[in-house]
Parts: sequence; structure tokens; C-alpha cells
Amino acid sequence: MVIILVAIGILYALPNLYGEDPAVQISGTRGQQADNTTYQQVQQVLQQNQLPVKSLQLENGSVLAKFGNTDEQLLAKDKLAESLGSSYSVALNLAPATPGWLEAIGGSPMKLGLDLRGGVRFLMQVDMNTALEKLETQRQDMLRTELRKARIAYSNIRAGDNYSTIVTLGEQAQASEAQSLIRRSNPDLTVASNGNLLTVNMTEADLAQVREHAIEQNLTILRKRVEELGVAEPIVQRQGAERIVIELPGVQDTARAKEILGATATLEFRLVNTNASADAAARGLVPSDSEVKNDREGRPVVLYRRVILGGEHITGATSGSDHTTGRPEVNITLDSEGGNLMAAATRDAIGKPMATLYSEYKESGRLDDKGTPILEKHEEVINVATINDRLGSRFRISGIDSPAEALNLSVLLRAGALIAPIQIVEERTIGPSLGAQNIAQGMEASAYGLLFTILFMVVVYRKFGIIANIALVLNIVLLIGVLSLLPGATLTMPGIAGIVLAVGMSVDANVLIFERIKEELRNGRSVQQAINEGYNGAFSSIFDANLTTILTAIILYAVGTGPVKGFAITLSLGVAISMFTAITGTRAIVNFLYGGKRINKLSI
Repeated sequence: MVIILVAIGILYALPNLYGEDPAVQISGTRGQQADNTTYQQVQQVLQQNQLPVKSLQLENGSVLAKFGNTDEQLLAKDKLAESLGSSYSVALNLAPATPGWLEAIGGSPMKLGLDLRGGVRFLMQVDMNTALEKLETQRQDMLRTELRKARIAYSNIRAGDNYSTIVTLGEQAQASEAQSLIRRSNPDLTVASNGNLLTVNMTEADLAQVREHAIEQNLTILRKRVEELGVAEPIVQRQGAERIVIELPGVQDTARAKEILGATATLEFRLVNTNASADAAARGLVPSDSEVKNDREGRPVVLYRRVILGGEHITGATSGSDHTTGRPEVNITLDSEGGNLMAAATRDAIGKPMATLYSEYKESGRLDDKGTPILEKHEEVINVATINDRLGSRFRISGIDSPAEALNLSVLLRAGALIAPIQIVEERTIGPSLGAQNIAQGMEASAYGLLFTILFMVVVYRKFGIIANIALVLNIVLLIGVLSLLPGATLTMPGIAGIVLAVGMSVDANVLIFERIKEELRNGRSVQQAINEGYNGAFSSIFDANLTTILTAIILYAVGTGPVKGFAITLSLGVAISMFTAITGTRAIVNFLYGGKRINKLSI
């Protein structure tokens, strides 16, 4: 059993010896895909500049070129970026150099964190005010609908202070009835009356819950967007009350990452108010239940304020082209609730036009009092189509300029619409050279720790010390093998610290066993009895000591963030594996050397 497990550990630790090759990844901007033409163009640029390439391959819409050293990689990036222009993103990357036969059995090197591999780190600020204002607008629409159904007259519904809503009733006599209606249908809202004015508010607890929900929803959506980028072992986590940290190991060019992660694009589907006057709409004069939005040519379109459907109901989106006109389009799939909403809205609107409103938040170039960039909402009607039949969970939108834009929009919609807009407040790019330095320093620290431990065990325990050192080396090999196999394990600098600590702790069990054997020998036991009692008697102490360490590491993993989690993973795995190598592994070696033999003296 020991031999088989060690052989498997060595096999899956092997890919780490091959390391990674410096690489350049070429992918299209705004969702454009690299194809065979791009591949040939890249190949031609590299040949013209006499840049030797280890391999060149086209996969998943990107061209990946591997080089022998970083100098060739950097020169290739500059030449390719100059030749391909702004149509493509040319990014520095690192690609595993694992042989094909190892990859065939699932072998791959350990995933390295940002501090070891290099990459990009974004700090993002969530705009909570916009999220709460959006919620307030939805509440106003809801109140208009409910008051109309109850035949309660009102003259105005507007926004108040602290995200409240002010309802001006037509008659003061209906204030009590309106108050009861709102409380009955919305028990989480507080309603205060003053004559014919009603102030509808959310409690502080509900406001805090909305803010918490916005952060968690944005975290989920950003994780989906990172998956669309195809980055291995990214970190997406919350920092403080309104900030999110994203780390993308191996990515050196921020253009594509910023385009996907920072975008806040979403769609709204609304009916067009055909009764409104075009001349009045051009002057901004429209009914209270409508508003004016411009299309891409700047022409005004009068839309009803009520939103039929928002981006949160979109579960799938793929780009394509219309079979008749060849124009780009996006095919959209809705969840069950969204399908029901669309079906209910279009059932009574056959023959009427429906508009697709595209919304995106962009920086205005101005700063608020805290120095944070102010976001402005940009909206445009990208499509107006007549509803010819009742729509359901699947339909398509057109009016998009290019296939690249259609693909990019489908990626954003597929990943989800952000509940609250975000902006990048800090951006850091860490080069692979710094990661190489960290790895070298970590390896040096591990080597010194291993050397001193080996010397101590040999000097103090002699031949049994050598046995313990063999188990120690196997412990490190097995740990690297397990870290390479685990899909969610990422090695960082704190993780290397955990390995160094595990090296020292892995011989603790052997120290306890060997001291127990020496004690039994002093008590007059035979060699075979002393060995047996040493391993059996020390087991409970070893198990309890290591269990408390593993429990502490589990708590660290549960409550800690990225670097702390990396430390907890390597420490807990190192301690757990040491129990196997120090007890079962050394016992197998001792039994092989001394088992069934008449021994009068031990070298311990």
C-alpha cells in the first residue's frame, strides 16, 4: 500500500518539475474570436522577426504561442501588438510545459497564486446609491399599479429623502385605506401619513439587507464573468462593506479583463408608447407613465416606464446572425419567471412595438467629495420590433452593429446583469519575474528547513533518524502531488510558509515514537517489544496533537481570505499526510529492516 501510494504521489508531483513556458495569448477585443486567419498572421509576424516558438496553437478562439525565455516572449508581444492593432488583445501569459503523456492521465502542475505567478489585481467599488435608487424606482412603479387597481386616486408619486417614496393622494379621506393597502401588500415597508401625503420607507435593517444582497449578487456575477475569461484559479472575494477584490493569476494584459469585469451592461424590455406625440417627445413633453430615450441615431423614442423584463431573468444568451438579412443578433433564453412575465406582457400587446433598452454605466470624468469617480448611466434603444406573436422563454434581439458586439453582449448577459454598478478604483499588474523571485526565496527557505531537520534527526536518532528523513521527503512529495491533484488548491507565499512549517511538524510523530521506543528499551523490553509498544503507545498522542492542528487549520480556512486559506490548506494537508508517512511509512521501513529478526541492539 505504501509503495503504491508513494508511486502515485511521485507521478502526479512530476509535472511540477517541467514548470511553465512564457507565452503570449492573442484574443479578440469586444468578444471577437481569433480564427485561422489570425493564426496565420501571428505565424507570419513571428517568422518575419525571427522569433523561435516552442509551440503555436489555436484553441477556444485564442492563439497561444509558447517561447523558450521571457526576452523572446516580451519581444513577441510588442511585435504582435504592433502588427495586429486594436482589434486583438495581446497578453503575456504562462502555459504549463507538462508532457502529453502526463496530461493524458490528468497530471498538471500546482496552481500558483498571484504572488507567485504574476497577474492582475483589481479593487472594485460597488455603487450602492444606484442600486437603492433602482429599487426605489421599482417601488414607485409597484405603488402606481396597486393604487390604480384599488381605485385610490393619486396626483403624484415621487422620490423622497433616504430612498423613501412620497405619495400625494387625490383625497385625504382615502389616506387610511391607502396606508392599509400598502402595509398589507408590503409588510417590510413603513408608511407614515400627513394629511394627503404618505411617506413610504424601508427600515434600516431592510436597507442593510439590500446592500448585503447587492454585494453578494455582484460577487456571484463577477465569478461567472471570470469564468468567461477562462482564467485558472482566480480569486474573487469581498473586502470591507462595499468593495470586491479580483485576482487573475497569469494575466498580464488588463484590456480584455477590464472590458468584461468592469462592464455593467444590461437590457430592459419595454413597450413603446405610440400615443405620444413625436414633436412633444422631442421637447421632452410626455405622459407621466412614460419617458423619452434616444436610439443610436439620436432619435427620441417614448417608452413606458414600466419594465416588462430586466436582465436578471436572462439565463442564456448566444450571438448569431439573422438567416434572412445576415445582420448580427443575440438569442436570449429566460428563466421560468421571466418567461411568464414576457408571455403575460406580450399576450395583450400583439401588433404593438416593443423596445430593447441597452443600459451601461460609464465614468463621467468627475469625482465626488471622497475622490471616487462618478458614474453616469448611458442608455440607448438598440431595437424596436413589432410583437407579432406571444413571446415566451426564448426570443431574439437585433439592431446590433457588428458580430463582435453581439458576442460581447451575449457574454455579459450570459454572466448576468450587475445589481449595482461597479468601478475599478485600483489596478495592479504583477510581473512573472517577481513571482519567480518569491518562488526562489520560498524554495530556499524550504531547503534550509529540510536540511536542518534532516541533520537533527540523523545526529539524535542515527539509523532511525535516516528512516524518519525518508518519510519526511516522501511527505513533501505526496503533499506536492495532492496539491497538484486538488482542483481548488492554489499555492501562494503563505502556502509555501505552511509547507515549511509542515516540514518541521512532520517529524514530531517520529520523535514521539522514537522516544517511546528508547523508554521501553530502558525498561528492559526486548527490541521487538519496544518497537511494537513505541508505535502503538504513541499513536493516541500523535493523533490528538495533529487533530487539534488540523481543526485550527479548518477554522483558518473557514474564516480567512485568499492568502490565509492557502496557508491553511498546505498546513492541514501536510499534517494529515505526515501522520501517514510518519506512522505507516516508517513502520513499513522498520518492519522491512527488523521484522522477524533477532535484534539485540537498535541504532536509535
